[in-house]
Amino acid sequence: MTLFDLVIRSMRKNIKHYYLYFFALIFSVSLYFVFATLQHDPAVVAQSGGKMGTSFKVAGILLLVIAGIFVVYANAIFLKRRSREIGLYQLIGLTKGSVVRLLIIENTLLSAGALAIGIGAGILVSRLFLLLLMKLVGFDGFIELTFSVTAVIQTAVVFLAITVLTSVQMLSAVYRNSLLGLFNAEKKGEHPKEPKTIRSAALALIGVGLVIFGYWLSGRMLNEMLFFNMLAVLATTILGTYLIFRIAIGWLFHQIRAHKQGHLGLYDSLSVASLMHRMRGNANSLTIITVLSAMTLAMLAGAYSLFYSTEKETRYTMPFDFMFEGGSSSWSDAEDVSVEDFEAGLKAQGIEYTTAKIELLSVAGRFEKGVFPDFWGPMEKIYANFVNAKQLQQAGLPVETPEEGMIFFHSAETRPIAKDIRFPFEVYVTSVEGDRTFTVEKYGEGNVVNNSFGYQFVVNETDFDTYKRTMPTESEVREVQVFNIVDKEQLVEASAIRNQKRQEGTWSRGVDYYTMYKNAIESNGLLIFIAGFLGLVFLISTGSILYFKQMTEAEQERKSYATLRQLGFTVQEIMHGIIRKQAFVFGLPLLIGLLHSVFAIKAASFLFMSDITFPAAIAMGLYMLIYMIFALLTVGYYRKTVKGAL
Repeated sequence: MTLFDLVIRSMRKNIKHYYLYFFALIFSVSLYFVFATLQHDPAVVAQSGGKMGTSFKVAGILLLVIAGIFVVYANAIFLKRRSREIGLYQLIGLTKGSVVRLLIIENTLLSAGALAIGIGAGILVSRLFLLLLMKLVGFDGFIELTFSVTAVIQTAVVFLAITVLTSVQMLSAVYRNSLLGLFNAEKKGEHPKEPKTIRSAALALIGVGLVIFGYWLSGRMLNEMLFFNMLAVLATTILGTYLIFRIAIGWLFHQIRAHKQGHLGLYDSLSVASLMHRMRGNANSLTIITVLSAMTLAMLAGAYSLFYSTEKETRYTMPFDFMFEGGSSSWSDAEDVSVEDFEAGLKAQGIEYTTAKIELLSVAGRFEKGVFPDFWGPMEKIYANFVNAKQLQQAGLPVETPEEGMIFFHSAETRPIAKDIRFPFEVYVTSVEGDRTFTVEKYGEGNVVNNSFGYQFVVNETDFDTYKRTMPTESEVREVQVFNIVDKEQLVEASAIRNQKRQEGTWSRGVDYYTMYKNAIESNGLLIFIAGFLGLVFLISTGSILYFKQMTEAEQERKSYATLRQLGFTVQEIMHGIIRKQAFVFGLPLLIGLLHSVFAIKAASFLFMSDITFPAAIAMGLYMLIYMIFALLTVGYYRKTVKGAL
């Protein structure tokens, strides 16, 4: 029998263990190939002005990191599981070099098969991915996706590098372990030491305390030590989670066994005892899976929220569809059409609109101390725009009219800290009659004029006229003309008139609502596309790792199941204890991961205008569904193992 024949027999024997690994690897290859194709496709690059190409390059790197870690970790599990097989090869006379060649050939064939199938599947689904992407970014045209040889070569090279890395891992495993070590590899960690009660209890409490502290601090991060707080939350949560898995759970199981004076029944023997023996060895992987799963869920929920609140976010900054500024302080340039040409263009195309003129009193002032969080920066001198509430109402903006001496504060840029601003507070502005004091009564939703530099204060007509007469000479009165399109379906045509002189990819201070919305939907659509598929790859990878570890444990416990069957226990009775174990193995990381993600999402919620509850619930539901599928696959594998034990 040749070495190649031995490889084929080995692969046939282990195919039942490799199929899920093979599927996850194919999925990673397909997704990477799609990203590489979209990165290099000329039509996609031209449509996005190069933004998508760069984004897919970064996404490809992240995917490569996820896939690389998954493959190396899974390979380590397989090597440990096959350690006895590797030892037997050496016992029958194969040299270590021959065993390494056998493993590398097997690994190469498996990787080459996954690469070929993955690229083939990527070619078939790339058009579907492109259609989904174009839908998300709001592009209604047709883009012909071309086959990219560059993408094929790039995909082959990076996954060849991963194959080389796993081959080195195999070589190291064979040459660094003695024959005795190979036969005892599966037994490591099966005889845990009795934990020292006081020390273990203290460390368990510290672990729980660190997680609780991380949760508490995550809701109080917005201050001058924001960066330090973020690091502290991350460090305490990770360390606390590790101590829970490494110490707290094992200590709890030992207490359960001590309470029962060592007399564990069948179900506890198959669940509590098995977990107690392996908890320390699994602590690292469970901690990594739990923390990274929480971060993935927060990323998915954030991307989803940003995408579906794009219109609201843009309108928050741009309350009017179009705005022109005239007068001596006009910032119009050669790339901006005049207001007269714009109106003429609207009329020529039969686009109905409303228009109004609004005056802005632009003055210097300062806020009362202690109003804003310290990390927001000094507020000794501000640039403010006073706006007449009546003029805004006549322009079609539904704002409230403040009482005399009162103002309403509007600023899109301060929305993330709106809940931390202390109301009411005083704002001081200069006038020819001396300093004037206004009381800021409430925070208004969004800007009241488009992209106006400085904070915006809405006052009643009387205060506006009075201050206009007494404002200092260094201040200025600016007049803007705003437009709203009656039929919002015609915003595209109106925006084309506004931007007819502006080159694609350039930015003007006169940018309109639709242009800003279109740019935002492209960015957020691309973000949710990439985040969604990367998150899916990550969740499948982590679920697969848990599945592989449980497959290994099932094979290690096969003899125990055979003994129990010989003693008369039925498959159903044995499976009852195993299901309890799997509920813990998959349920505990799931539960802690969900808790971590809830507080991570809550901490980041200030970044989003829309309610993040719904997207977070969808991400968590998908997370639970994927883990449930892997849990069911694991239980099915255990059932097959128990049935075949005799």
